[in-house]
Amino acid sequence: MVEDTIAAIATAPGEAGIGIVRISGPDSIYIAEKIFKSKVSKELKDYPQRRLIYGYIINPYDGKKIDEVLISYMKAPYTYTTEDVVEINCHGGMIAVKRILEIVLKNGARLADRGEFTKRAFLNGRIDLSQAEAVMNMISAKTDKGFDISLNQLEGGLSKEVNSVQDILIEMMAHIEASIDFPEDDVENVLYEKIMEKANIVLKRIRKMIDTSDAGRIIQDGLKTVILGKPNVGKSSLMNAMLRENRAIVTDIPGTTRDIIEEYININGIPLKIIDTAGIRSTEDLVEKMGVERAKENLNMADLVIAVFDVSQKLTDEDREIIKLIKNKKAIVILNKTDLPEVIKEKELKEHLSDKVVINTSILKGNGIDKLEDTIKDMFFSGDIKVEDEIIINNIRHKDLLVKAEKDISEAIESIELNMPLDCIEVDIKSCWENLGMINGETVTEDIIDRIFQDFCIGK
Repeated sequence: MVEDTIAAIATAPGEAGIGIVRISGPDSIYIAEKIFKSKVSKELKDYPQRRLIYGYIINPYDGKKIDEVLISYMKAPYTYTTEDVVEINCHGGMIAVKRILEIVLKNGARLADRGEFTKRAFLNGRIDLSQAEAVMNMISAKTDKGFDISLNQLEGGLSKEVNSVQDILIEMMAHIEASIDFPEDDVENVLYEKIMEKANIVLKRIRKMIDTSDAGRIIQDGLKTVILGKPNVGKSSLMNAMLRENRAIVTDIPGTTRDIIEEYININGIPLKIIDTAGIRSTEDLVEKMGVERAKENLNMADLVIAVFDVSQKLTDEDREIIKLIKNKKAIVILNKTDLPEVIKEKELKEHLSDKVVINTSILKGNGIDKLEDTIKDMFFSGDIKVEDEIIINNIRHKDLLVKAEKDISEAIESIELNMPLDCIEVDIKSCWENLGMINGETVTEDIIDRIFQDFCIGK
């Protein structure tokens, strides 16, 4: 598979100043020389590599010009894929890049699979699997902090920590193997103590990585935040206020919001996937009823609920249902319309929701929004995360493997405490090492590799 030459459009589709077609593989430069004509009639290989060369892409079969371009070539192994690479910078838009890609494919390349450029970088040993996944996380990052976490992983931050823990596990297994091969009764107790000491170090370091995963997931994927309330309490107005734009339709007619509206916003470095839902109430309207059901479904999957109540009206059955729905959820209670005479008092809600933060707002007047945003930040990040100093887990696959590794080393510790035979202890230590190896790719299988790169875009 890695013996052939691949090509793809590396820039996003749509109108733009430039578009890039990328070629990688042993025939990259040969294909480029067939379809590129320099302004000064030199062959491509006569120019220094890594320099932009001005000219035209032509159809070699009839000499017709396809586009005016800047082209560069890079020789293996000092490239992204460690193979010969050519990049063609052409005019942006759909037509130019598509025509150039077609010419490249007709002259010996094949269309790259999803993530195949990065996959080749992994298979050719330039990066490990966690670094390859960091590339996709950088592309999909929604905040500066999320980007910085992924950049840290691309530079090998996570790999170094995982490799370091694996080295301790290898040392433990080596001691066990030596003890099994050359048993000495007088040193066995010392060996158990030594292995226990190292196992506790491994457990502590694995748990430290796991402890960052919730914050890492929020930074990477966004905090799923559902705005909940009965009709006309100000849910859509709150969403618009947080977005600083009129995204949701606001009217005095109950039931205006019938479907789910989703948007991303950034609050102090925290990406919020904010979801405005249909007002919770009993209704005979089939469409509105479906919207209410969807609101409840989203509530079950939410990281945070913002429950909005109208202080100018008495608590209704719908309000009481919402109180029940959020009782066991991480939630912020908003008492809205404080510019009107207050009927509901904060104390009344506190009787039902004593553990929730209550914020008084007048969304119409713009009051209380800043306090809401500060509360969200304080709830999820008690302190500032310093990306350069910490390994932060922002990939669910990595977290799952770390949890498995934690279970393995915990079982090994339990076996040591019970003075189980050394070969039984070694089984758990080796399993821990293998699960960590699935993170950096040392022990990963081909089908898992294929599955990971299926999530990439084609040009990367």
